[in-house]
Amino acid sequence: MSRSRPASVPQNRRGVAPSGAVRHATGAQPGRSGGASRAVTRTLSDDPLGGTVRRTVLPSGLRVLTEAIPAMRSVSFGIWVAVGSRDETGPQGGAAHFLEHLLFKGTHKRTALDISSEIEAVGGETNAFTTKEYTCYYARVLDEDLPLAIDVMCDLVADSLLEPADVETERGVILEEIAMHDDEPGDEVHDLFARAVYGDHPLGRLISGTEDTVTPMTRRQIQGFYRRHYTPPQIVVAAAGNLDHAAVVRLVRQALRGTPLDADPATPAARRQNTPAVRTKPATTLVEPKETEQAHVILGCPGIDRTDERRFALGVLNNVLGGGMSSRLFQEIRERRGLAYSVYSYASQYADSGLFAVYAGCAPGKVDEVLELTRAELRRVAADGLTEAEVARGKGMSKGSFVLGLEDTGSRMSRLAKGELLYGDLMPVDELLARVDAVSVADVNALAAELLARPMSLAVVGPFGERDFSA
Repeated sequence: MSRSRPASVPQNRRGVAPSGAVRHATGAQPGRSGGASRAVTRTLSDDPLGGTVRRTVLPSGLRVLTEAIPAMRSVSFGIWVAVGSRDETGPQGGAAHFLEHLLFKGTHKRTALDISSEIEAVGGETNAFTTKEYTCYYARVLDEDLPLAIDVMCDLVADSLLEPADVETERGVILEEIAMHDDEPGDEVHDLFARAVYGDHPLGRLISGTEDTVTPMTRRQIQGFYRRHYTPPQIVVAAAGNLDHAAVVRLVRQALRGTPLDADPATPAARRQNTPAVRTKPATTLVEPKETEQAHVILGCPGIDRTDERRFALGVLNNVLGGGMSSRLFQEIRERRGLAYSVYSYASQYADSGLFAVYAGCAPGKVDEVLELTRAELRRVAADGLTEAEVARGKGMSKGSFVLGLEDTGSRMSRLAKGELLYGDLMPVDELLARVDAVSVADVNALAAELLARPMSLAVVGPFGERDFSA
């Protein structure tokens, strides 16, 4: 979903001043139970490459993390919920994504137009997205407009009405979105590959759901999903930019007061565990016949989960194999032979599983050659490994892309939330760079020998009719 909004004005609707000196957010606050409760705040880091990072756990179990960057004039504010499409049962397919759409349709305080116009009136922007393991709602505004952004975003996440008429309207929008996705073979092939590896496991299903699951989904089902999963222990609020941590905590608490998220004391939910590991399917080939001008292929295998200590070596391997214009696959398939416009490798990592794959888009008549060259390169790297110079280049790419990716408040906000939700910790920038530096040639080559020798699944979308690719 893609929606735009801002957040600013000297005061928000509750009459709260924008910022200013607010005492450390550990004071007593009344909870729904009527007794006094206390938030716990600690400083996580004073990063020389960033700002001061602080974390507050509210009595309800909701967590607030901020990174104060005084040199910025903007703030990115996000509400992250630890629920995604993998938390749905089969008949619920698409519920998390459906809900993401509906939360922008109105609350007890605001209509859908109010939500969009209040933010856009101050030049801000908002958006939301659903993944397989979490959902995020965020806004980016001028620093002086942060109070408005907090009030609007907390309102829509905590107190959406989910009106029956809105459910029907968004059902139509989502069905159109699914149809549009089906018209994008370059996207469809990624979903086909996930199904080839995971089968009917939730990680193999579409985030959007299908026409068969979205069409019969009722408001009651969506409402139940909403109240079951959108609870304070499952929520992380993150903000980065020119802000005051205590003020953000105070504004969040005020915005949530009296809503379903103004809950009794609870402990934050633990991060999603990585045991037992997801059982993947034996290597298989899936072909989606479609009359397209270009063929889209993905060749790959199960990878490693996101907490595997080898993830830094995997990043280096991916960079060298297919992560840029200097990569082996790009040079061999595109630059030397001109067989494909787009070719790259990638790794997807989840709490308990992962994928490693190579994508190529090429003329249908060139598919066989592209696949053979790809397989040959994977075999070569598995058998012979990478050179010391290649590993050094891959490490430089990893470090550079990470640091350059922290040049805006949105990426810094995302880093805070993902560290908390996905890892249960925020690795300092210097430590992360040191972990990449510590990757050795032997580390990369050992991983390549194991990973790239695994049986490979193949997903193909293109004009191939009944052609058998399994050979």
